[in-house]
Amino acid sequence: MRTVEEHQRVVAALLTPRAGTRLPLVQAEGLVLTADVVAPLSLPVFDNSAMDGYAVYAPDIAAATEAAPVRLPVAEDIPAGRTDTLTLTPGTAHRIMTGAPLPEGATAVVPVERTDGGTDTVEIRVSAPPGQHVRAAGEDVTAGTPVLRAGQVVTPAAVGLAAALGIAELEVAPRQRVLVMSTGTELVAPGTALQPGQIYESNAAMLAAAVRDAGAVASHAPMSSDDVAEFRAALTAHLEDADLIITTGGVSAGAYEVVKDALGDGEVEFAKVAMQPGMPQGAGRVGGVPIITLPGNPVSALVSFEVFVRPALRAAMGLADVHRRQHTAELSEALTSPAGKRQFRRGVYDPATGTVAGYGPPASHHLRYLASANCLLDIGEDVTQVDAGSAVRVWELT
Repeated sequence: MRTVEEHQRVVAALLTPRAGTRLPLVQAEGLVLTADVVAPLSLPVFDNSAMDGYAVYAPDIAAATEAAPVRLPVAEDIPAGRTDTLTLTPGTAHRIMTGAPLPEGATAVVPVERTDGGTDTVEIRVSAPPGQHVRAAGEDVTAGTPVLRAGQVVTPAAVGLAAALGIAELEVAPRQRVLVMSTGTELVAPGTALQPGQIYESNAAMLAAAVRDAGAVASHAPMSSDDVAEFRAALTAHLEDADLIITTGGVSAGAYEVVKDALGDGEVEFAKVAMQPGMPQGAGRVGGVPIITLPGNPVSALVSFEVFVRPALRAAMGLADVHRRQHTAELSEALTSPAGKRQFRRGVYDPATGTVAGYGPPASHHLRYLASANCLLDIGEDVTQVDAGSAVRVWELT
């Protein structure tokens, strides 16, 4: 059987980054820059006030105190957004609001709290050194300076900086477009009445959510039956719209394995991976589009996504934290694991105590326990017994 690491390399080799594209800021958030961003202007754009108060020529109020305030006539009122150019005459003050442009000749701003708040004449009760409460043009960003680098994730703060610089679009690596397909004649959509032998389809919705959580774009095709021609037709219809196709089901060794029957002519390599759950796997290309075929049991499908697909997707988009956070924790109870298989077992990790416990049976149809687990226990293929108190590898899922 193929090792987990070997199949991880196979899957990772299939996915390639999409060419960088320019996107509006709101769409670029969370993506990775593919080009440096150089400031087209300085920030602040102009000298402006950091406080609501009065713009003054500092020497005029050098002797001002609470006991002996200085009175100055208020020559202008400057709200934020005023666009005409003003000049402060020594011996006068301009009432000014936060963010408003500092008039020529003014060298400091006195907060309104240190005055009587006058509108015709103002009583100033404190001196101010030159530059006090003044935001100098270019003190944050100088025009021509690189402010964001290629490879950097566009965070909300990066969006804010770009917008402040008047940049409406950023060049980023676009999200991978992932199509999820479920197969099985027994599947029906949730909300539909079940007939005998039918079950509700859950994998497509679950994996589409996992794709979005990984940072990619997800869509899913209508469910396909176990008819090979129908499956091939559904697959072909979506090739142009996907960077990756994920199928679930139809890859085991029994009859009516539609994915295996449809793609087993060399397009996709099917393999058994030494892991539990998720032994039957497949990977290849159809019409040049990467395809990863996952097993149909829900736990097997989602664990396989975590182990193989999620890291490859994030790496193809240049995102950080390609792998889930991993560390060791003390096992609070003894567990067994099958010989020769790397087991990924559902668990609950308690960060307060640094301990972890297995959660629920290891069988791949127990989805309930995976829905409430916050981690996977990673138990090596050469381990069959893990004693309580032992250190075990943990993959955090939240």
